[in-house]
Order: sequence, then structure tokens, then C-alpha cells
Amino acid sequence: MPEHTRPGDVLADRYRLTDLLSESQGGRFWRAFDGVLHRDVAVHIISLSDERAPLLREAARRSATILDRRMLRVLDIDEADDRLFVVNEWGSGTSLDILLTHRDPLSPTVAAWIVAEVGDTLALAHDAGVAHGRLVPENVLIDHDGAVRLIGFAVDAALHGHPASRVAADEVDLVGLLYAGLTGKWAGISRSLMPPAPSEHGRVLRPRQVRAGIPRPLDALCDQVLNHREVADVPAARVADSLREFLGTSAGAAEAWLGRIEHQQPGQAPVVLPPLPDPPAEPAPETPEAPPASQVPGAGGPESDVAGQPRAEEGLPTQAGLPIFHDETDDVTWLQHRSEPAPPPPPFEPPPARPLFAPDPADGAPARRPRVVPPPAERGASGFWPWESEPHTGAGSSTGSGVFAPVPGEDDEPRRPGSSWLRLAGIIAACLLLLIGCVIAFNLGRGRTALGTNPSDPATSRSPEPSSSGPSTGVLTGVSATDFDPQGSPPEENPASAPNVVDGNPATTWQTLRYNENFGPGGLKTGVGLVLDLGATHGVSEVDLTTVGSPTRVQVYVASRRPTDLQGLQVAGQTTVTGTRGAVRLEPAARGRYVVIWLTSLPAVPGGFRGEIAEAVVKGD
Repeated sequence: MPEHTRPGDVLADRYRLTDLLSESQGGRFWRAFDGVLHRDVAVHIISLSDERAPLLREAARRSATILDRRMLRVLDIDEADDRLFVVNEWGSGTSLDILLTHRDPLSPTVAAWIVAEVGDTLALAHDAGVAHGRLVPENVLIDHDGAVRLIGFAVDAALHGHPASRVAADEVDLVGLLYAGLTGKWAGISRSLMPPAPSEHGRVLRPRQVRAGIPRPLDALCDQVLNHREVADVPAARVADSLREFLGTSAGAAEAWLGRIEHQQPGQAPVVLPPLPDPPAEPAPETPEAPPASQVPGAGGPESDVAGQPRAEEGLPTQAGLPIFHDETDDVTWLQHRSEPAPPPPPFEPPPARPLFAPDPADGAPARRPRVVPPPAERGASGFWPWESEPHTGAGSSTGSGVFAPVPGEDDEPRRPGSSWLRLAGIIAACLLLLIGCVIAFNLGRGRTALGTNPSDPATSRSPEPSSSGPSTGVLTGVSATDFDPQGSPPEENPASAPNVVDGNPATTWQTLRYNENFGPGGLKTGVGLVLDLGATHGVSEVDLTTVGSPTRVQVYVASRRPTDLQGLQVAGQTTVTGTRGAVRLEPAARGRYVVIWLTSLPAVPGGFRGEIAEAVVKGD
């Protein structure tokens, strides 16, 4: 791999590398920017001399043949500077391993729905002879819209040196995803960074032994697949169909299904995921005439479908296919189509017709009718009357009709056309001249100071006048610093040297630990940092940093209470320090007592990655 592969490099005059996400035995996974289509993409890079290069090239070609909305598609494959790179679609969201690390395990319904979505994609790919090869929680993405997306289909496995045909591994890893969603532990075949599932006597503990409240059908499914790999034959399509049946089945059907799995004869091969049976029918009350068999649900008559459930009558709304999870009751409902068409919009009503000209006056009536001005008591306390041009002199005073300008009298001087615009132009010109004069006077004053005015000479110096613009922004003092590592175990990041960043001495620094991989989706953490205690609530407008090594990506948070993690905090500002000095400007300024400096990308050092901060200065009011 060429040593100059770093952020900012451009591949094929198009893809600019921005973030190194993960690295595996010389193969690198980057986030890049497509300069042609102006969008983010994911790039896998490997040296052409690497023995995995042919595997990666063939995996990209096979992955491009599968078209599914849940896959991040292969967009391009090329060679440049002795490197082979594969470009994939970029997905924005949270991977399943990070989602399970930052919160409790998923509810059974949510876990079953996610794995069913993954199983549908695997079934489509396996029918075409293509396997994912490395189906771990790190490669399952939940995007911002809640949809499931698969990362690195066939490509990630080739980058890790796995062969192309790993269909059996996909089938076990698919149930391993269900186990991980239910317990937060990994029990699949492929290697993952999640904590391994507990085992006893060579068998993985059932999910119900790890966490209470897991439905028995899901518990039996995980036990049968993960502990009987040598005899279990579980296609991905069957797993997906059975999970969707579990989401829509009743409690009685689930118990019947469980009984068929658990009650087996000794020595018999495990029966994995048989079709869900119909719920047991309640005994019908004694009546003179029993209903015909064709009308009993589940009897196979014309009123039932293949699964034994009653058919939907024609004209009823159908399901839209979007599940709605209820956290309070742990139930699943489905979004329904509109039962009735939307009402049409109200008819357009044209505006009433208005005459183009005023009607002719009646015979003998004047062309202009006077308007009687109401007395001040009726006009209100302000005495405002929009058509009044002269002070009110009595009840008989009147003005024009408001349609035509008043006719000047014998003693009135006619107004010249355009006089109002001339007055407005004169006012604007006077304002401009005044503004120009102020600018000239200001520049002359600055020139006299620059050409030799001695500030210490009382004859030429003037005491500065106090500013009326309010308190100015300055450096906040009395700041203390502590380390901040909520994702560590133990949560410590060189706490003894944390006060060095606020001691005013750039020679003393605070360092992070050295990490084998940088922060991000492929790293051990998403970041580490410091918490600055301002001593009281202040408005924070800027944080100046002096770092050692670059580039260092920094995010700043402001909180009123001392934070224990980043949950509920909003990013107030961020930057990438490419030299030794950098500033994070908060626009608009944020108020709080505690300032979190969160490092999300560390500079490369011999043997890994490590960040180092010499000084942190907080500015505000």
C-alpha cells in the first residue's frame, strides 16, 4: 500500500479521501467525496500486490449483480497507483453494534423485524449464488429513517480474506444477529467486536438464560440454530418468513409452534422453524345444526387462505407493510391504507366583478360628494382621520371623497408634480453626505495617530470614551479540566494530566491513550475528551485549542450540568485542527457552566493513533 494514502488524496481524479474508518491487514475502508456527483461514498482500498486483490475484484462484481433497497450498492471499481479500490454507496445512520452498545438490548419485536429485513436480502442474494460472507452487527446499519441497510456485501468478506461462498456462515450469523439484538452479545460465526455470548459446556446459553422476558419462540430458534450447526439447515428465507409470522401471530399459535420444536424424540434431528400452525379453534356451542366444514376458519374451505386464516373481504383496506412498534405494550401494529378517498378540494370561487370606472352620478348630483368628518369623540382619543387635511372645525367640516385629489381653492397654491420625490431625494442625499463626512473624519483621525501622535503626550492623547455596545467578549478565567471517557472501561483517560490544558503553559500537555484504530464506526470508541468547568454559567462564543500533531477533529458541547455521557447534548461547534492551533467558534453562542471538548479523530503516531492538547482557552462573557 503506498504510504501517501492519507486524507485529501484523490483517486481516479474523482474520489477525495476524507476519513479512514477501519483497517484490516493492509486493507483500508475510507469515507470519500465524489467530486463528480457531489456526494459521499465508501471506498475499500487494497494493494494490487496483495493476494486478496483478486478476491476483492470478483466480490465487487458479484455484489453489483444484486439489486435490493437494503443493500449499499457497488458504484465503481478501478485501479490506480498500484492500488485496487471499490466504491460503494454511502449510508448515514447508526450501526447495530453501536446501537446496542449505547443502549439496552432491543425489544423482541424490534429485533425480529430488523433480522427479518436482513433475511429477505440474504434470501435474494443466496438464490443468485452470492453470500455476504461477514454478516456481523458492524455491517448492519439503521439509517436516519429507520430502514435497515447492509454494508460491504461480499466486499468486506474479501477484504478480510474470506472465500466467496459462505452461505452457511450467513445463515448462522443471521440468527446470531437476532441473539445480539435480544441480549447485546454476539454468538455468530464471523468475528465481531461485540462482547461474546456466554457459553456453558460448549453450548451457547439460550437468550432466556441471559435476559428475562424474551418470547419462547425466539429463544427456541436461537438455541436450535446456534447449538446445532452441524445438523441445522436453516435457509435465510425460512428465518425471515418465520420471524414475520412471529410478529403477526397470536400467543396460542406461538405456543403451538414452540411445542413442535421442543417435543422431539431422542436422537431425532432438530426440527428448525416449521410453519406456524393455526391457533386451536374454540369448541363451538351446541346448536341444532353444526356449520358446514367449509365455513370453519382453517378448514381449507373457500373462506380461508393457505395458512388457515380467514380471507380478507374484498374492499377492505390492505396493510401498507410498515410496522409500528409500541414500547409501552411491546405490540406491533401495521400502517393501514386510507379506507376512503380524500375529499375533493372546495370549488374555486371567482372574485366578485367590479366596475372598471365609477358609476355616473345621478341627474343633478355633483361629480364629487363631500365626506362628513366625524367629531373627535367618535374618532377616538387620538383624533386620527385618514382623509382629514385640515383641523376639525365643526360637524359640517368635510373632506374629499378619497377617490380624487381635492380641488385647490382660489387661495391654495397648486402642488407641482414630483415635489414629494424631490424632497425624498434631497433627504437621501443629505444622509449620504453626512455618512461620507463621518468616514473621512474617522480615516483622518486614524491617519494622525499612525503618523506620529504620541499617546503618552497629554497634548495629543485623549482618554478613551466608554463604549455603549455592552460587555465585550474575553477570555474566561478560573477554569478547571477533567478527563471525559464515558465509553471506556474503566472510564479514565489520563486524568492526572488533564489540568495541564488550563495551566497557561504550552509545554505541559494532556494525552489520550494510544489506540490501534482511529475513532469511528470501525474503531473501539466514537471519541474521548475533556470537561472544562467554568465555575459559573457563562455565554461561550469560542474555544481556542493548541494541539500536538494533526489532523485532530474536535466537537464542542456546552451543558448546564456536569455530563456523564453525550446523550441529550447538541453539538455547539466543530472543526478539524490541521496545524498546532485551531479555534471552534460557536454560532450562535451557547450558555452553560461545562464545556465538553470531544475528540472524534486522532492524529497518527508510531504504532497507532493518539491525541494531545497543550492548551484550551474559553472565550465568552
